[in-house]
Amino acid sequence: MVTSPLQFTPLLKRIRWGGRRLGTRLGKPLGPESDYAESWELVDHGADQSRVCSGPWAGRTLNELVREEGTPLLGAQARLEQFPLLVKFLDANDRLSVQVHPNDQQAAAAIPGERGKTEAWIILEAEPQACVFAGLKPGIDRAALARAVAQGTVEECLHRLSVQPGDCIFIPAGTVHALGEGVLLAEVQQSSDITYRLHDWNRVGPDGRPRPLHIEASLACTDFARGPVRPQVPQELPPWGPIARERLVAADYFTLDRLRGTGTAPLPAAPHCRIWIVVAGEIRWGTGAGERAGLGSTLLWPAATRPVDLDWSPGSVVIEATWP
Repeated sequence: MVTSPLQFTPLLKRIRWGGRRLGTRLGKPLGPESDYAESWELVDHGADQSRVCSGPWAGRTLNELVREEGTPLLGAQARLEQFPLLVKFLDANDRLSVQVHPNDQQAAAAIPGERGKTEAWIILEAEPQACVFAGLKPGIDRAALARAVAQGTVEECLHRLSVQPGDCIFIPAGTVHALGEGVLLAEVQQSSDITYRLHDWNRVGPDGRPRPLHIEASLACTDFARGPVRPQVPQELPPWGPIARERLVAADYFTLDRLRGTGTAPLPAAPHCRIWIVVAGEIRWGTGAGERAGLGSTLLWPAATRPVDLDWSPGSVVIEATWP
C-alpha cells in the first residue's frame, strides 16, 4: 500500500519558445539544446505518463497507481480511473502563441474522452518588463476578434498584464491568453493537451512556414464574457503551526493554496491526496530528515500517508493543489 510521498521523473518537452532555465534554475536534467520549454511533473494523459523515480514504487506509472492503489492514493476520490490534474513548469524564453482552450463539453465533442483545460499559473521568475496576455479588452466581441485575426492585429484586443514573482493568474477554459517572454512559472491544469492557436505573432516555424492556426475552433471556444484577467487576491487560511496558508484559487476543477514558513510541523491528515510544488526553500522529512524536496520538486502525498514531521528551511514556499 502506498503510504509515503511520491516523486516522479519529469517529462521534458522541447518547443521553439523554450530556454535553459528549467535546468539552471530548477535543476531539471536537460540535454545540450537551448529550447527546453516544459517539464511535465505529474501527468496521466495517454502515452504521457509520469513514472515514480525512486523507492518501492519506482518505475510505476501514475495511471498504474491510480488503478491499482486507488483508495490509499486518492482516498475519497478513489472512483477515478485517470489522475485529473497535470502539473508543469514552463520556461517562456520567447513569447508563446495566442491560445484558447475548450471547456469539457467542447473538448469531448472534438476528441471523444478528452477534457477541457482550465489552468492556473504561479509566476516563479519574471524579467523586469515581463508580461502575460490574459483575457480580452472590454468591448471585444467575436466580430472584432475575427477582424483582428484577419488583419494581424490581435495584440490590440488582448489585456496585457505585467507580472512579478508570486503572482497567480487563473485562466478558465475559454480565456484567450499568451505567455510573454522572460517568464518562468509553475502551471496546474486539468489533465488535457488540447490547445487552439488563434494567432502566432506572424512568425514562421523551423521549416520557414507559418505554424498552423485554429481560428474557427478558437473563436467558437472563446468566452467573450471574460474581460481582463488580473492576479488572484490571496485569502488567508488558518495556519498549520508555524506554516502560514493562503488560498489562491478555488475552482470547480482544483484548489490552490500557498504554504510558507520555517520550522518543524506535522503534515495534517487529509481524506484525499495532495500535490506539493516547492517554489522556494526546501522541505525535509523521514529518518534523520534524510528525504528532501527542494526548489523545482513536485511531491504527491497519498491519502494514506503515514504521520510525518516536516522540517521547513527558512523561507520555504509550497503550492498545494487538490481537487473536489
